[in-house]
Amino acid sequence: MGDSITEGTIVDIPVAPGDYVNVDDVVIVLETDKVSVDIRAPEDGAVVEIHGEVDDVVEVGSALYRLDTDAEAPAGGGEAKDTPPPPPPSAAAPEPVAAAPPAAATPPPPAAAPAAPASTPPPPPPSPPSFDVESITTTLGTRPERRSKMSRMRQRVASRLKESQNTAAMLTTFQEVDMGNFMEMRVRHKDEFEKKHGVKLGFMSVFVKACTSALQEVPAINAYIDDEAKEIVYRDYCDISVAVASPNGLVVPVLRNTEYMSFADVERTIALFGKKAREGTLALDDMTGGTFTISNGGVFGSLMGTPIINQPQSAILGMHATKMRAVVDEKGNVVARPMMYLALTYDHRLIDGREGVTFLKSVADKITDP
Repeated sequence: MGDSITEGTIVDIPVAPGDYVNVDDVVIVLETDKVSVDIRAPEDGAVVEIHGEVDDVVEVGSALYRLDTDAEAPAGGGEAKDTPPPPPPSAAAPEPVAAAPPAAATPPPPAAAPAAPASTPPPPPPSPPSFDVESITTTLGTRPERRSKMSRMRQRVASRLKESQNTAAMLTTFQEVDMGNFMEMRVRHKDEFEKKHGVKLGFMSVFVKACTSALQEVPAINAYIDDEAKEIVYRDYCDISVAVASPNGLVVPVLRNTEYMSFADVERTIALFGKKAREGTLALDDMTGGTFTISNGGVFGSLMGTPIINQPQSAILGMHATKMRAVVDEKGNVVARPMMYLALTYDHRLIDGREGVTFLKSVADKITDP
């Protein structure tokens, strides 16, 4: 599972003792601090015993179940289902009964002369309803509450975020970027790009490449502090973590050596990570490491935010929603342009304001003129 993982929680046991499983069938599902792991059968056989129950915490390397590989596979096909008995015949409808002949008509009695109407006083107006102040309540419905157990992944995310707040001297700087030129370029080339590379041209590839170039221009953003050795470690490679939402929470897979990747390489890899996140098949190696993180809250409509650094990294870029806003162009005209706010949160212990602003301005310039 990786050196950093020492235990896991059993979250699902899809089989029971006595069940026959084929090779690679899932026997137990474990949830670790970073990812869910399917424990699969290495061979065909019958499950003899399962060492644990749902919500039990197990150590890495401990025996989870016992498999009898000499057991014979059950015969295929089940017994034919009994044919349901035919429905009972419906009860015979009752025979219609002849209607009784109408009685002979008798002449009506002579109508009495109408009586003179008596004069009655008008009814009094209704009195306003009276309220008991003590009986009035501001609660008009039920107020239910419910509790659910925090998953190990959510506990780990909460712990890491709080650790980052307690460790780094975080400061956020903002910059706005005109997305118009890139959006026009994307419209011109998206069909040709997809036809040639088999993947759509999105926003993330241009931001990854812009950040990669800016990281090489400002090496301190790509560095980190080794607190034990009291040293600054500068990295000459760029591994960019991309925050991806999954059904179990936020995961951050890593794009390796983005300085050597093309736009198509970035889009292909991100699409693969998104597919793995939805299917729950991301491996620990996919999320290990990373020198810088990009978080795209704009896909959810966020206009502006201050992202939290992913320790032990020293900075994180926050992308936000693109909105049409009135801006003043180079000729002094007020025009509507698609604008996005960018946020860079950095560790002020290592990165000075000059370096942080220079990095973010470099990213914005590269996006404005791709």
